[in-house]
Amino acid sequence: MQTEAHDIQQVFEQYSSDPIRAIDKLPQAGSDRHYYRIHTDKKSYIATHGINVPENEVFIYFSEHFQQKQLNTPAIYFVSDDKRIYIQEDFGDVSLLQVLETGGFTDEVYSVYKKSLVRLAELQVRGDEGLNYEKCLTNETFGKQAIMADLLYFKYYFLDALRRPYDKQKLIDDFEALSTYLSYTQYKYFMFRDFQSRNIMVTMDEEVHFIDYQGGMKGAPQYDVASLLSQAKANLPEYWKKLLLDDYIDAFEKVVGETVDRDVFKSQYNGYVLLRMMQVLGAYGFRGLFERKAHFLTSIPLALENLKGFLQTQSIGIAVPEFKKVLDICISDEVAQEFTHVKATEDTPLIVKINSFSFIKTGYPPDLTKNGGGFVFDCRGILNPGRVDEFKPQNGRDKGVKDYLEQQTKMPEFLNNIYNVVDIAVEDYIKRGFENLVINFGCTGGCHRSVYAADAVARHLRNKFNVKIELNHIEQGIHETKGI
Repeated sequence: MQTEAHDIQQVFEQYSSDPIRAIDKLPQAGSDRHYYRIHTDKKSYIATHGINVPENEVFIYFSEHFQQKQLNTPAIYFVSDDKRIYIQEDFGDVSLLQVLETGGFTDEVYSVYKKSLVRLAELQVRGDEGLNYEKCLTNETFGKQAIMADLLYFKYYFLDALRRPYDKQKLIDDFEALSTYLSYTQYKYFMFRDFQSRNIMVTMDEEVHFIDYQGGMKGAPQYDVASLLSQAKANLPEYWKKLLLDDYIDAFEKVVGETVDRDVFKSQYNGYVLLRMMQVLGAYGFRGLFERKAHFLTSIPLALENLKGFLQTQSIGIAVPEFKKVLDICISDEVAQEFTHVKATEDTPLIVKINSFSFIKTGYPPDLTKNGGGFVFDCRGILNPGRVDEFKPQNGRDKGVKDYLEQQTKMPEFLNNIYNVVDIAVEDYIKRGFENLVINFGCTGGCHRSVYAADAVARHLRNKFNVKIELNHIEQGIHETKGI
């Protein structure tokens, strides 16, 4: 079976004769695009594989336009004939979020945030000049209709999932009022749409570069600033947010060549902060509550805490009483508790024993806990990498096998369903003080699929519940203990 990496290699060879040393798949975010880093002796490149051709075309058009303006975005070197693969400039793998997580709230990190906002103002204003918005995914300005869409996204995929009573018509009336207020802005330029710290890459010279702006459109500049400064994962201090907003306005005034009414600008900025929080909660609700993706569910408590802090300190300058009532419901302790998962402590007695095994060679692992129960998952419904010659001598911890399982099989969907089932037991066992839970993964040889799945579930449970893990790959003779 031909892999994405093989397709990328063929496309790259059309662009360059430099021999490829390695092609590494990069972690996937929330989209359906897959990213790879191509290594040659001279330099590295990023290859994007995306089946959404219109989305690819927009990103390529934006990038070429921004390159002409000498803005901090990647150069596009080559595009495949079917436009499903394109080769672009590599800015490394250090994002602004990683800089923050490593450096903390220091002057040095603040300066990188400030530089990001200065470069943003340049992208918004200079990037807007001559840009053909008819080539965007939507050629409409981010106005009242788009704002309403974000608010309804929150309503349908998060609020309604809470199953709490509210006056639906009054809420829609408030949404209409808020969207009207926010759509009447003095300034409209290129709007990045997803300007957050994961989409800002920081190079060795501490310059910043932007990626993933294919959802861009014409709109209010405050939206992008709100996206960055209100990002829940970053959890910036309030005094940083105030100072950085002023830094941005200084940079914006310089680029547009005129003085900004700061009171009006900041009032609308607060409205866009709230709108961005609604859009994020809607996305988390859709990905987590409807698609049942565990990562997004675990992000909801932080987003709610972020919203709570905003409502306690800021005003959006317009009366929306039913919306305010709904927001108070969202930030209530009762709702927060629904999404706050228990965490194991040093005193938690639970040990989760995770085994990979071969149905043919060893059979079911014996339960030595005298507890009984637990789970046995049969991985044989997943395509077997062991049938591919190059993977036969490898196991589920080798890169080639992992790439195959992630790209060419339904292993990701298989694991998402397992997370949903196993999480219920782990959370309950922690609360009730149980000591043992056994989770077994079997496949034909106990080498590829079961090893990969066991590792993935062990990592998931450690990250989500901080629980003690005993991991045993029977056919490999590997035994690992991971504890608090």
